[in-house]
Amino acid sequence: MSIHNDTVEAAIASPEQEQPYLQLGLKEDEYQRIREILGRRPTDAELTMYSVMWSEHCSYKSSKVHLRYFGETTTEEMGEKILAGIGENAGVVDIGDGHAVTFRVESHNHPSYVEPYQGAATGVGGIVRDIMAMGARPIAVMDQLRFGPADAPDTQRVLPGVVAGVGGYGNCLGLPNIGGETVFDESYAQNPLVNALCVGTLKVEDLKLAFASGLGNKVMLFGSRTGLDGIGGVSVLASESFEEGEERKLPAVQVGDPFAEKVLIECCLDLYRAGVVVGIQDLGGAGLACATSELAASGDGGMEINLDKVPLRAKNMTAAEILASESQERMCAVVTPENVETFKEICAHWDVTCAEIGEVAEGKHLIIRHQGEVVVDAPAHTIANEGPEYERPWARPSWQDELQSGGEVQAPEDLRQTMLDMVSSPALCSRDFITEQYDRYVRGNTVKAKHSDAGVLRIDENTSRGIAVSADASGRYTKLDPNMGARLALAEAHRNVAVTGARPVAVTNCLNYGSPENPDVMWQFRESVHGLADGCVELNIPVSGGNVSFYNQTGEEPILPTPVVGVLGVIDDVHNAFGHDANPNQDLILLGDTKEEFGGSIYQQVVHNELRGLPPQVDLAKEAALADFFVGNTDIAAAHDLSEGGFLQALAEMCFRNNVGANIDLTRIHETPHVALFSESASRALVACAPEKTEALLSRVSRAGLSATRVGNTTDSTELDFGVVSIKVAELRKAWAETLPRLFGHAAGANSVVA
Repeated sequence: MSIHNDTVEAAIASPEQEQPYLQLGLKEDEYQRIREILGRRPTDAELTMYSVMWSEHCSYKSSKVHLRYFGETTTEEMGEKILAGIGENAGVVDIGDGHAVTFRVESHNHPSYVEPYQGAATGVGGIVRDIMAMGARPIAVMDQLRFGPADAPDTQRVLPGVVAGVGGYGNCLGLPNIGGETVFDESYAQNPLVNALCVGTLKVEDLKLAFASGLGNKVMLFGSRTGLDGIGGVSVLASESFEEGEERKLPAVQVGDPFAEKVLIECCLDLYRAGVVVGIQDLGGAGLACATSELAASGDGGMEINLDKVPLRAKNMTAAEILASESQERMCAVVTPENVETFKEICAHWDVTCAEIGEVAEGKHLIIRHQGEVVVDAPAHTIANEGPEYERPWARPSWQDELQSGGEVQAPEDLRQTMLDMVSSPALCSRDFITEQYDRYVRGNTVKAKHSDAGVLRIDENTSRGIAVSADASGRYTKLDPNMGARLALAEAHRNVAVTGARPVAVTNCLNYGSPENPDVMWQFRESVHGLADGCVELNIPVSGGNVSFYNQTGEEPILPTPVVGVLGVIDDVHNAFGHDANPNQDLILLGDTKEEFGGSIYQQVVHNELRGLPPQVDLAKEAALADFFVGNTDIAAAHDLSEGGFLQALAEMCFRNNVGANIDLTRIHETPHVALFSESASRALVACAPEKTEALLSRVSRAGLSATRVGNTTDSTELDFGVVSIKVAELRKAWAETLPRLFGHAAGANSVVA
């Protein structure tokens, strides 16, 4: 960033000096608004702060008019357990007995295309610091990854680096990766989605918030030194679309050091235990510009900062560069004067660099000095909270009706071969190639992770109380019907948590869309927000926070609209959590109704290579009843939700680990075999139980107001017999397991960190 250092005094003396506001992403009217606020032209440092804080990534200027709908629809009952909600670094939920859980998912999409390893790694690091900033210990991570076609050359470059970055950073932090999703679609080519989720635990009374309170309290910057890496990184990268061939012209991606972050975690926890932190903020997107302005804006006074006190790792950095740097592994805390020495001692114990860079001051201005001169003098709230707000034009696309027409699918010519094609497709094949690069069991509290519908963790070793977390999305469903697509993402994540035996209690989200300047995209976004918010009301589950990522497109072609929805559940005793591995001689019971619903399905994608029609229609009252059915149910031996790939995929995954066979009567599911096997109707789950418990289980289903039928039983024959067709479990598993190693095995030794 070629911005020289100037001062407020110089800005007053040279009102007509030209400034590179367009290059920094500001519109003409936005720049003029800044001049009105200040009563003069901004200094270079002020211009930098406003540009990064008013960017799409930081200010939500195109989305907040719609995001308010979450608050408008949340009832008092829904929100009573939310200790920190929308607008905070992460949502915090009171789960009882003095325990609280914080979780959040955030995007690091564009940086992960520019530099896959560091983009993904620093995405993990950033979301972990969001959790730390709430006063919590991070206990696990998850990832939601989306790439172009699996066999595309660019996917061959991006996927190995992203997976290695997620695994390398998380593994070094000592955090288990307890689940996720990997999706391939043409729309994500050159615009991968890397959404990182982190979950942490804390005691209710230990909650920390980001505010600068108390006149004279000191501002402490601690963690890694500030360098030139990532200047304007995520705040600029996440606010612009990629044009063909431009990826190397963009600003540098941040560089992460997981070992520094691991030490920073322990240092923060010691600081919290010592009671020396008044307020705290992590340094992520927009760096010190964000941390100082947000702390000051949410406090009860102004703030004065001296950039000469900031520990640097590069020479001759301008004020603008210091403020905009997105160097990783840094935190900013507000501390009372009498606790400063204790604060420094704890940082020294962990060998964490620490500096007193300013204090809470009178008034409402953020005043920043560099080399003895004032380079920023602006109302803090105008930087952090008064960015532009746009009501972008939105309209239902002219092509939507045609897209929703048709969607009918034909029966396959060879049902047996279609079964193999389905399970071996990049959409449904084993993700072991990816997940084996992650440590899933570090810290010793992971109960369910690999081959599980949701990650399950023990959070209390004395009572075995635990949590379950899942995150899901279908861009294909959402393209066909954005409102229903968001509901389906919510329903699947909710169901994934429920089938472990946990009760869903809160939602987070990461909404990934194309350019907000496209009315088609804004209609998709608005519809998705309404679908998700209204769906949460129907399920009586609150949204605790979220993230928006716009400009996900290459040229004029946006990605599939992708609302990632995360659901947190609570389970009283993790010893009672359900897995989905079946054993021989168990009855198989299908809960829910199977309809001929193939719009956006994997069958439609694999067999017909198209995207048309309407997605499955979800009844969220049935999803709620399904969750109630699973909580405390002692008759269940194994359970698996039905979603992408339908009944066959669920059954196969239940049978793979123990090489279990099954006899299935497809007519009890649907009269048409391919509908029975591959339909993606919602609100369904497959349950295994001992034969002597079948009647009791069916009776409980009936009382829950759900439909269910015994569709068959498991055997020790190692063959799946459907009457009209049969296939060896080993043959199906081989097809399922070989796809990703065949596509990406060349990169396994080059970039990956194997757990």
